[in-house]
Amino acid sequence: MEPALPSRTALRVAMRRAAHQLYDAHPLVLDDPIAIRILGPHTKEIERTPGRSLLHKPRPFSIALRAFIVARSRYAEDLLAQAVARGVTQYVLLGAGLDTFAHRNPYPNLRVFEVDHPATQEWKRELLRANGLPSPANLVYAPVDFERQSVAQPLHHAGFDSAAPSFFAWLGVVPYLTLDAFRATVTFIAAQPPGSGLVFDYGQPREVLPPLEQLALDSLAARVHLAGETFQLFFTPAQIASELAAFYHLEDLGSSELNQRYFAHRSDGLRVMGSAGRIVSAWL
Repeated sequence: MEPALPSRTALRVAMRRAAHQLYDAHPLVLDDPIAIRILGPHTKEIERTPGRSLLHKPRPFSIALRAFIVARSRYAEDLLAQAVARGVTQYVLLGAGLDTFAHRNPYPNLRVFEVDHPATQEWKRELLRANGLPSPANLVYAPVDFERQSVAQPLHHAGFDSAAPSFFAWLGVVPYLTLDAFRATVTFIAAQPPGSGLVFDYGQPREVLPPLEQLALDSLAARVHLAGETFQLFFTPAQIASELAAFYHLEDLGSSELNQRYFAHRSDGLRVMGSAGRIVSAWL
């Protein structure tokens, strides 16, 4: 990401979550009324010419990307519910972007830590203020640059309790990191107390994808590169399992598993396609 600029891809992700609220059939995979409110004037970019928005046109790749984005958030929040039921009281959103969970948090005893680049956090807070969305009392911001800092110091400075089990969500971030930065964060999470958990999404290497998916990946990679946020890091499921050797109970989901869990019997055709993107969870 360019220095001192908020994440442009975070805006596109937030717009796709908002588009899910506007265009997809109920029941929604991710029911998030704040997703539209947080965008403020950016909502016009979704609603431009009702029924003909760029995010509403029936383009299979665009719809599949929206499905993947809402599925990964829903999966993370489903796992969080399990963690809270087991007594977890800290939720850490690594690379939070414009995530709205803290403003929908149904757990009174759950403290939410949003970890992100300082420029992106300040931009988000400006959007919240401008759109009349006050920060909840149990939300804490922890600014960090994943490539230049460990997450440990900013989290501890923000009041994170490393003696208590926590749940970490790391969505839409890993492909933009170097391997060293990825491993540093995984090492920090692996040092947390038993009962802690982690969920993140990752992309498979181009060479393992079929030809049409290679072209789709090339197109997406070109767009995020133009936004100043270049894809750098890819894994196969076997490589991910090796990287998470310190964890237990790994669950690695591809399109077929996500579709069966979240998109079966839908009337609108919303579903994940292809094998490029995967979501993995693991526990300590």
